Amino acid sequence: MFSPLLAAADPQGFYTVLSAIFVAIAVLIVGFFIFVAQRYKRCPSNRVLVIYGKVGGGNTARCVHGGAAFVIPLIQDYAYLSLEPIQIEVPLRGALSSENIRVNVPSVFTVAIGTSPEVMQNAAVRLLGLKPPEIRKQAEEIIFGQLRQVIASMRIEDINRDRETFLHHVQSSLEPELKKVGLMLINVNITDITDESGYIDAIGQKAASQAIQQARGDVADQERMGETRVAEADRDKAIQVANAHKLRDIGTREAQREQAVRVAELDKEQKVGEQTAGFERDAQVKNAEQKMRISLAEADARAIHGENQAHAMVAGSQAQLLVKKAEAYELGEKRKREAEAAVLEAQNRAMAKAALAEAERVEAEQRAEFEAPAKAQKAKTIVEAEAEAEKRRIEAEGQAAAIFAKLDAEARGQYEILAKKGEGLKQIIAACGGAKEAFQLLMLEHLDTLAEASAKAISNIKFEKVVVWENGGQNGKSNTASFLHNMASTMPPMMQVLRDIAGVELPEALIKLGTDGKEVRDSAAAATDGASEVSHPV
Repeated sequence: MFSPLLAAADPQGFYTVLSAIFVAIAVLIVGFFIFVAQRYKRCPSNRVLVIYGKVGGGNTARCVHGGAAFVIPLIQDYAYLSLEPIQIEVPLRGALSSENIRVNVPSVFTVAIGTSPEVMQNAAVRLLGLKPPEIRKQAEEIIFGQLRQVIASMRIEDINRDRETFLHHVQSSLEPELKKVGLMLINVNITDITDESGYIDAIGQKAASQAIQQARGDVADQERMGETRVAEADRDKAIQVANAHKLRDIGTREAQREQAVRVAELDKEQKVGEQTAGFERDAQVKNAEQKMRISLAEADARAIHGENQAHAMVAGSQAQLLVKKAEAYELGEKRKREAEAAVLEAQNRAMAKAALAEAERVEAEQRAEFEAPAKAQKAKTIVEAEAEAEKRRIEAEGQAAAIFAKLDAEARGQYEILAKKGEGLKQIIAACGGAKEAFQLLMLEHLDTLAEASAKAISNIKFEKVVVWENGGQNGKSNTASFLHNMASTMPPMMQVLRDIAGVELPEALIKLGTDGKEVRDSAAAATDGASEVSHPV
């Protein structure tokens, strides 16, 4: 502080020093305002201002959207999160549905950082400092997992037919997971739904076929209804014509009766009309009274309702104040616990990843030790089985070829034998002059064979004796002679049968034996003269 003596001694210097002091104070004030203006940050509408550092309240950051805040130097700093939408293409292929059918669901999801306090806080914790491709990668992994989970819980027919339900399930399953990282779901666009097995195409063909069948059925029903109406019209026309003839026949008597009935009906209608008019007049009066009472009651009810709404608004405002206080306290405690849980979760996750990597390494080593010998043994077994199968196939082909050659040679030999026999028979028939003569010749050639076979057939039969009973003879002839004569007389018919059926011609001497049996009778008489019983062993 300058003394008055200094000011009196050097007035010009005093004012110069005083001016410098005022200028310095002004510069300090202006600098302070500039510094304050630089640290007072305004947040645009398409961003979220994140103030981190020592923000108080047990929070790790403070988020501001659509406003402004002062950033304390040295203690706090700030950054921005963009609210611009992020489009994520999800080419999902081969997702299993509830029927274990693989479905292709290519889709486009639009996400962005949310503006609600809880979502902004999650975004400040987990997305601050990340670039849009990194945010897109995190959201894409979450979407893939939740979309597969939703598809696994639904049938293909429900997914294809009820798209709204499918989208609702996707949103309800995806939004909580996105909120955990500070994102919100804006839009879901399912490009197409296909499957590798053709099940969806079959459903479409079935629906088209049902629609065509329904249309054909409707056309047939309409045609049938048209034919029915035409038949009913024809029937009504015939009935009307019959009624007209009937009415014409009934004539004046029916008209008089109808006139009398009409007069009675008019009288009745007049009386009923008068009474109805009286009733309607009384009803209108009652309705007017009823409406007036209803209007008064409604006015009273509206007044009471308004009073109740006012009281309810007061109570609701007080309740909201209490709820806001409770929510603020709960939010602080929740964020504190979430921060502690996040740290613990990160530690547990790192330990779990390390343990999982170690387990996978041990499993891979043990699997390599056991799989190598097993694969070698498997390959050896396959090669041996294929060699054995090829050997058996070659042997089977050789055996089949040998059997075929043997059967073919036998068939050829039989064919040659039969062919030669046929040629020989043709030559015999040609030499004999006909098939009949050739047959007779062959029968004569084999006659000794037939006789030998017949002799063998009866050679084992034992005949003790042959007894011939005679009755004294007739006309000087013995019974034996008669028997031989009768037997000889049956020869010509038998020869005729053989000639007609079998074509066998016997010698003429045998045929004449029955007609001219003198020699036979003489020899039979000489042999049996004076004998009544002959017995000899056979």
